[in-house]
This record gives sequence, C-alpha cells and structure tokens, in this order.
Amino acid sequence: MLEDCPQKLSGGVATEAHCALLVESFARLLDRPLIDGNPKPSAAQLWTAECGLLSHGVEADPLFNYANKLALELFERDFHSMSGLPSRLSSEAPVDHERIRLLDEVARRGFIENYCGVRISSRGRRFEIRGATVWNLIDEAGSYRGQAAKITQWRYL
Repeated sequence: MLEDCPQKLSGGVATEAHCALLVESFARLLDRPLIDGNPKPSAAQLWTAECGLLSHGVEADPLFNYANKLALELFERDFHSMSGLPSRLSSEAPVDHERIRLLDEVARRGFIENYCGVRISSRGRRFEIRGATVWNLIDEAGSYRGQAAKITQWRYL
C-alpha cells in the first residue's frame, strides 16, 4: 500500500513538497484543514486519505501532476499513466464545457465547493463526483502553481 506511493511527481518535484503545497493552499483559502482533524498531514497520509486528491499544473493544456491512491482507483490508472495526462481527458467531450467553466470560476474566486460533474476512467467507466472542492495552488511567495481537487462523494453511472 504505502510502498505504492510514488516518490516523485512529474518534473521531479518531491512528493512531500507538493503535498505541503496542497495542504497549505487549501488551509489558506478555505480556513480549515484539508484532512479533517489533521492540520498538517504527511504525503503518506494524503496518499491513503479517504478522499480522492488530485492536482494539475499551469500548462496551457493543464497536466495532472498528482493523484492519491483513491483518485487513481476512481480513474482506473496507475500514478505514472495519470501523471502528465491532460486534465481535460478526465471528462467526456460533451461535458467538457462544464469542466472549463469550473476551472475558470476557480481561477477567479480561488476555490469552489460542492462541485458536481461526470468524469471518465481510463477504461471508459463513467462516474459522478458530488460535493467536490477545487482550489488554486498558491505557494508561499504568492505564485500560482495550478489547481487541485478533493473528491469526497462519487457514484458510478
């Protein structure tokens, strides 16, 4: 289980540093911990969290650069096939306009809560996420580093 936790993200970014960015950005924007009852979870704790966690970078066509174990299970991928995948490929083309609207709103407001949408796994399995939080990743210097999502509810369609 924990041995499956990747040591590096795409681009060689250390997992601990990226996970700290996830945790700190969430707490700064939403004024609560990313993981209930744990204000400073480690990378290993995020990896095994009971919620799906994933993020993408700042590319023109944003690429996933992190996904925890649950997110990988939902998307039916391993870490290496998820890392570097354009995030637009996580939804079907007909509903992709909703994903674009979501990303634009998060860019303007800093975060959005209670997001619902349909996603698709690598094997074509559709699932609906509900109550998701999506937030901007802002480092300590105030630089925008991408966006992340916390998935707490889902159902297969």
